[in-house]
Amino acid sequence: MTLSTGYDPKTFETRLYAQWEASGVFAPQGDGPAYTILLPPPNVTGTLHMGHAFQHTLMDALVRYHRMRGFRTLWQMGTDHAGIATEMVVGRNLALEGKGETRDSLGREKFIEKVWEWKQQSGDTIERQMRRLGASGDWSRSVFTMDPLASDAVTEAFVRLFEAGLVYRGKRLVNWDPVLKTAISDLEVENREVPGHMWHFKYPLAGGETYEYIERDADGNVTLRETRDYIAIATTRPETMLGDGAVAVHPSDARYAPIVGKLCEIPVGPKAHRRQVPIIADEYPDPEFGSGAVKITGAHDFNDYQVAKRHGIPLYALMDEQARMRADGLSYEDSAAVAGRAARGEDVGDVSAVNLVPAELRGLDRYEARARVVAEITAEGLAVTDADGEPLVESKPIMQPFGDRSGQVIEPFLTDQWFVEMEGLAKRGLELVESGEVKLVPPNWINTYRHWLENIQDWTISRQLWWGHRIPAWFDEAGNVYVARSESDARVQAAARNGGVEPALRQDPDVLETWFSSAMFPFSTQGWPDEDAMGELGFDVALPTSVLVTGFDIIFFWVARMIMMTDRLVGRVPFRDVYITGLVRDAHGQKMSKSKGNVLDPIDIIDGIDIDALVAKRTSGLMKPQDAPRIEKATRKEFPQGINAHGADALRFTMAALAGPGRDIKFDLARAEGYKNFCNKLWNATRFALMNVGDDVVFEGAPQPTTDAERWILAQLDRACAEAAAHLDAYRFDLLAQGLYEFAWNQLCDWFLELAKPALSGDDAAAANTTRHTLFHVLEAVLRLLHPLVPFVTEELWQAVAPKLGKTGDTIMTEAYPQAGEIDAAAFARAEADVEWLKDVISALRRIRSELGVSPARQVSLLVRGSTTDDARIARFDAQLRFLCRLERIESLAGEPPAAAPAVVGDLQLFVPLEGLVDLGAERVRLDKELARVVAEKGKSEAKLAKFGGSVPPAVVEQERQRLADWSAKLEALTAQRTRLG
Repeated sequence: MTLSTGYDPKTFETRLYAQWEASGVFAPQGDGPAYTILLPPPNVTGTLHMGHAFQHTLMDALVRYHRMRGFRTLWQMGTDHAGIATEMVVGRNLALEGKGETRDSLGREKFIEKVWEWKQQSGDTIERQMRRLGASGDWSRSVFTMDPLASDAVTEAFVRLFEAGLVYRGKRLVNWDPVLKTAISDLEVENREVPGHMWHFKYPLAGGETYEYIERDADGNVTLRETRDYIAIATTRPETMLGDGAVAVHPSDARYAPIVGKLCEIPVGPKAHRRQVPIIADEYPDPEFGSGAVKITGAHDFNDYQVAKRHGIPLYALMDEQARMRADGLSYEDSAAVAGRAARGEDVGDVSAVNLVPAELRGLDRYEARARVVAEITAEGLAVTDADGEPLVESKPIMQPFGDRSGQVIEPFLTDQWFVEMEGLAKRGLELVESGEVKLVPPNWINTYRHWLENIQDWTISRQLWWGHRIPAWFDEAGNVYVARSESDARVQAAARNGGVEPALRQDPDVLETWFSSAMFPFSTQGWPDEDAMGELGFDVALPTSVLVTGFDIIFFWVARMIMMTDRLVGRVPFRDVYITGLVRDAHGQKMSKSKGNVLDPIDIIDGIDIDALVAKRTSGLMKPQDAPRIEKATRKEFPQGINAHGADALRFTMAALAGPGRDIKFDLARAEGYKNFCNKLWNATRFALMNVGDDVVFEGAPQPTTDAERWILAQLDRACAEAAAHLDAYRFDLLAQGLYEFAWNQLCDWFLELAKPALSGDDAAAANTTRHTLFHVLEAVLRLLHPLVPFVTEELWQAVAPKLGKTGDTIMTEAYPQAGEIDAAAFARAEADVEWLKDVISALRRIRSELGVSPARQVSLLVRGSTTDDARIARFDAQLRFLCRLERIESLAGEPPAAAPAVVGDLQLFVPLEGLVDLGAERVRLDKELARVVAEKGKSEAKLAKFGGSVPPAVVEQERQRLADWSAKLEALTAQRTRLG
């Protein structure tokens, strides 16, 4: 095989991947121990982003490493059906078609048909992009969460959990997206700081009662004393006052102690039916914040919901599914009467029909209703006023929840949903991690895991969508529910309940959220609960999987749930290790986002993109189109020529090099450019090796080194093998990349190729031959060491190198990963020490040449003064020193040297005579100027230290002392050098 003159990844990366996939090598091979990784299933609507590229690189590195070690590797691939995202994509496509069709006009069945059509045409984009990155997963076993295999498992899981009493249906407060009209998970809520207002209102005490209101300072001194007939509250959402069920104060707040247990009036609504609510004591209010009193609207705030549940306060819902003020239910008058009885402590039962929205506000958008409520309260004089008598309204930033898909403000919404009871599951999930059955890496993430599970709420698993796993529950006309594996089973249940008469049934229209099906992914992908499928797919060896690689942001949403569900339903842990990654940020540490205009597409880094196409990509589809000019300006400044093609290997190596344990990473494109140069270095080193051996030469067996350089590089290779295995086993991809970079670039491609040149061009045929053999042996081993990180270039180069060593394998992927101990490195200890000494000498002499500006082609003399050991080494490496340092002579020095440039290596002193190399007069002038500068800097440092007093931090003092030591050492060296010049 002939290599092209330059490294150009686009000429071979796609070709090699196609060959790999066609060969079937990605599927589990052989009968070695199992090693399985589960791919966190990306959304079917998605495209590869930098987080995917990061995590997929690490997963693929682990899979390739274990495949080379003889494990029966399975990287289980799959995609998630992404209920909300997919419905939005297909909905947008319907609008673009211009036929007037919508989700609702089509109806459920026809809309789902449209979704499947889209899935067949466009749903595999991210899998194609993963292939471009080099992902060596078993695509033949890829599972889509809506496939029959996974769907059957989801249904079975739901039924079993229901039968165990762990799934139930109830009315609870959830995150509600009023545009998508569905509950969403916390992960789909984006909390943003936005401009807002805080309104302050008076809630008059019932019956005109008064109390003495007293405020005190920190020392207990009275700062305000007045008689009040109201209690003041502050709110950012005045429209929800209509649904208040109480006003709460802290039990320790002495200001309100006289009125706890009394009633106060909500200052809004028809005067004839003005509602009263109790003033209660609860730990939730903060006495130091605002007035210290908070209104409790349990149906519209998550914190209020908990307070309401503790005190038995009814939950009055005010809004419909589109966040408009309700227009259904009882009249305001009848509703106020029910709420009045509840405020007086009567049991009023189910309040779902109670609608406390006044007639004139019903049907209004929540924000229009807010304005009307504020105006009404202010007009009645029940707004708290400032010193000038103006209504107190604070303009302040507030945190507001937005749906990450719709971009609309999320509303806490009281609705019937399906839940999983989590308390017992969470306790068991925590035990499995704390016992070490599941290990988190880095281990500090156990604190986050523990915090979530110890403060867990029941899990809302239903969604008001059409695309997804429909909940396997059927209702009869009386509202009885039948949970079953199929409708026919539900009918059998219903008939049994109704004395043999089969009632009409309707299936629950909701679907299960995608996190529910994802929680089953470790076992649903392996055939559970079908025993035949489980046997065919190797369930017993594929579960537990070996490691899960995932981000910290879904430890609770996915990792914890997989642990709990797999343990409960299968009786196993889903994985042994969880390697938790940070986020990929931009070069400045900012989170990448479309709105910031700093998103990098991995495919653009791999294949390149011109500046106009990059600008178009970053400025299209913005939620705020007005940001486009700013984003375009910043993009053109950062990437004036666009992004060059780097190839997949350079991107992968960058990701690995930045993968510190659990840390967010700052992605700098310059690093990718540097690692592209590294791939190019490997390419050129391989071409050098091939050019120095005949076409028909094939080396047999292990090399038998005859030179110290060979022994040294073989010992270095053994050490690199040991370190690589240790780093991979510890998930230290950053140290792996650093170590292999250092060995491949510096030890092999720089030093060994340099040290080998005298033997390769010398008269000793045996030394030349063993050097070639060693070069190919080490080069081939380095390609195998690097293969998990940079699979493409190592495969292409290995195909050229392997035949020279008699290797006939089809691919580097199935070659053994190099192991420490294959070489008797201990026997090469002396050679290692000698060559490290030689490297230091060569580096010192090259540094002198550089500092003096001596041409690399010009020969110089070397005078040496050292120990007997140094003399022996000088003699042994005479040829290499003369060849590599362009020395015309090497002489031992007994007395003082002439004017010379000095260097020291251990006990050995090196001198390069300056006569004839430099203008001695000019050198004296240069040294005198440098001496004057160093003396001045030393004096400044001494003066600083003399002025430092006891208040100066010790670290600053120590830093200055180190500076003084450095200047003093430099002065000593320069003085000696100047003395030699006379």
